[in-house]
Amino acid sequence: MVMLTVLDLFSGIGGFSLGLERAGGFKTVAFCEIEPFARAVLAKHWPGVRCRNDILVSEFDKGEADVVAGGFPCQDISDAGLRAGLAGSRSRLWWGMVRAIRMVRPAYAIVENVAALLGRGMGGVLGSLAEIGYDTEWHCIPASAVGAPHRRDRVWIVAYPASAGQPQQKRPGPPIRERGTLEFAGLLGQPGHPWVTEPDVGRVAHGVPARVDRLEGLGNAVVPQIPELIGRAILAAEAA
Repeated sequence: MVMLTVLDLFSGIGGFSLGLERAGGFKTVAFCEIEPFARAVLAKHWPGVRCRNDILVSEFDKGEADVVAGGFPCQDISDAGLRAGLAGSRSRLWWGMVRAIRMVRPAYAIVENVAALLGRGMGGVLGSLAEIGYDTEWHCIPASAVGAPHRRDRVWIVAYPASAGQPQQKRPGPPIRERGTLEFAGLLGQPGHPWVTEPDVGRVAHGVPARVDRLEGLGNAVVPQIPELIGRAILAAEAA
């Protein structure tokens, strides 16, 4: 069975790693997360897995992971934010992520952000990946596409080394249709992790320690079912 290692950036409370590991065939070997509360959550659920702190100054090793995954900050991209794009004080951390990808040279990179990225920085993201030798495919997949009772529309980018002039053998990319549409529709009916009724988070969080941190951690987390879906598509490509 194929086992791909994962470097999880902007890890938050571990939604990306949870989804990929649910797909089977993935094992998280390192995190990078600066917030203390989220780091404590990661240490609890992934004991012994290394967690770097600041992505802008951390050093990454070539070949340390097969997959680099992360949802970089959206505050300057979201319609609800200041709309400064990749030049903003938070969303500029994208450049730290592309730096990490350049240093690690993974077989796959998976990037997540709000759908507003399409008009507020998508060219910079795809262009910077192309500059370091990565082809990209992308699609907007809302949480509702995997059965969630809310929309939460996000753009998901899968990148892999271009065929020419790369220092490593190119792996086949995930099953992808023309124009960058991830081939996930056929996977939706496969066994997975069904949704349960979502609690009223604000109500149930009253009286618990670190309430504000918990709410922020939930709000910033990716929906694990979508990384799981993408992970299964990658594993299918690897098996082929």
